[in-house]
Amino acid sequence: MTEDNLSLTTEFILIGFTVHPELKTLLFLVFFTIYLITMVGNLGLVALIVTEHRLHTPMYIFLGNLALMDSCCSCAITPKMLQNFFSKDRMISLCECMAQFYFLCLAETADCFLLAAMAYDRYVAICKPLQYHTMMSKKLCIQMTTGAYIAGNLHSMIHIGFLFRLTFCRSHQINHFFCDVLPLYRLSCADPYINELMIFIFSGSVQVFSIIIVVISYLFILFTIFKMKSKKGKGKALSTCTSHFVSVSIFYGSLLFMYIRPNSVNDKDKDIPLAIFYTLVIPLLNPFIYSLRNKEVINVMKKIMRNFNIWKKTAVFGEHYKQPFIIQAVENTGMNVTQILFPR
Repeated sequence: MTEDNLSLTTEFILIGFTVHPELKTLLFLVFFTIYLITMVGNLGLVALIVTEHRLHTPMYIFLGNLALMDSCCSCAITPKMLQNFFSKDRMISLCECMAQFYFLCLAETADCFLLAAMAYDRYVAICKPLQYHTMMSKKLCIQMTTGAYIAGNLHSMIHIGFLFRLTFCRSHQINHFFCDVLPLYRLSCADPYINELMIFIFSGSVQVFSIIIVVISYLFILFTIFKMKSKKGKGKALSTCTSHFVSVSIFYGSLLFMYIRPNSVNDKDKDIPLAIFYTLVIPLLNPFIYSLRNKEVINVMKKIMRNFNIWKKTAVFGEHYKQPFIIQAVENTGMNVTQILFPR
């Protein structure tokens, strides 16, 4: 192996989204908007759950951690992708590659287990409501959440560790918008069979295990819903479960097809379209699917907005607005401070 070839092992070029250079400005604006909405939605949801005591329940603890992992996924992938739209060299070092994949793998693995935990939580809440506080205690919730993070870290470290056995002496161009392991395997001059086997065993086990829990939980939930006598309640429950299940199906489906399908290492044409789903689309949709259709979250958001308006009006009208009867009137009637202080 020559010295030139050895130098190729330390840096790569990400060439994803370079086929149509005339679209780079439009793509940058689209992905930058998606990134902003994703970060505001997910981190806003985390802040809401942390600050509001009423949301310190297993369901919202899982949801907050899911939002945190979605933010981690977006931070690992999107900033480098946005930079590369206007970068001349589009270079990424091998260490940056490993760091990017580590955080992506951590986020996606933790998401798999958190989604399974959320499905089990909903199963207990809907199918066994009287036993909810014993079957889904806060201690169990914390244990499941901690387990998701531990599994995510271990899964990431296994694949990063096996990357060190590869040497990269072929083309240094990665046909992707981030540094995933499958494109790296294609550039290896050592046989990546062991790495592919580890992907199949560990990624397959994580996904199959969590998918089984999700499917079984939702089957029991649907069976309980169909036994409901109220048509209105049945329709609302079905609508909520359908939106959740569609989101989960897209997430697991794209991951399965990306990493577990036969000949996934050599079939490079589907890398970018599939990766867009689980790295960009799902983190964008999750806050809207799991929170904005949730009455409790919406009520907390309304309460925060009312408190903000009270604070803002206090700054304008002074101490008069802090009187208890005025605050009570604002909360009960929905009138603004001007109508209360200066009625016509």
